[in-house]
Amino acid sequence: MQTTRRTLLKTAAALAVPLRLARAANPPSPVIIKLGNYMSEAAARALPDEVIEKTKHHILDTLAAMVSGTELPPGKVAQAMAKAHTGEKTATVVGTNILCGPIEAAMVNGMLAHSDETDDSHAPSQSHPGCSIVPATLAASEQFGTDGIRMMRAVALGYDIGTRITMTLGALDYQMSSHHSSHSIAGDFGSAAAAGCVAGLNPQQMRWILDYASQQAAGIAAWQRDTDHIEKSLVFAGWPARNGVSAALLIQIGGTGVDDIMAGSDNFLLAF
Repeated sequence: MQTTRRTLLKTAAALAVPLRLARAANPPSPVIIKLGNYMSEAAARALPDEVIEKTKHHILDTLAAMVSGTELPPGKVAQAMAKAHTGEKTATVVGTNILCGPIEAAMVNGMLAHSDETDDSHAPSQSHPGCSIVPATLAASEQFGTDGIRMMRAVALGYDIGTRITMTLGALDYQMSSHHSSHSIAGDFGSAAAAGCVAGLNPQQMRWILDYASQQAAGIAAWQRDTDHIEKSLVFAGWPARNGVSAALLIQIGGTGVDDIMAGSDNFLLAF
């Protein structure tokens, strides 16, 4: 039989089907199922009094950092971006009269929060959790009209998940050896978890949001050479916050993903 482009493509497609089915057939591990359940239940799970108090402190600290950031170069660039691309007017840029869409607000408020380095930090995970998690939660909360209690629980979940990801990777040692930015990765997962909590995602959808966070995980330590601090505010905060809100919005309206991104072929832990 003569080999043509059509027959070659048919043969390749036939060979690829068993491989795709084999990869898709891997069931989620008990660990990721437990984690998805834990994340999904966070919105209804009461926090201990001391955690509530600490979460309030982190939210207020980040809001204060956003306000001071409005007068600094990264914050001014971010505000100019919001003014130039307002689009949907549902979410607030802190410290201003600007309204924009939730995705844009998350990014802009993230940049504001990390403009002057007064945002919080967490040494064991080599991260600055608040500057991305709080903006992502605020933007998602305005989009979905959530109340303050749910918003606070979402922030706490974001801190819980984001910091544990980079602690698992190795925190500072990981950043030094891999050249990846642990700050960006922690913020990416933390913001996704928080926004997913606000959006009311179910356990499977929470596993998918971890998948989306894995696909969006980025950032290299070259931010240390950014003398204007604008790129750094994006790497640490603006982009992770934007990514988390984007993932939550997409999954909430029907987006799907891989059921267990932490195990199986080509998983997050193998890639990072």
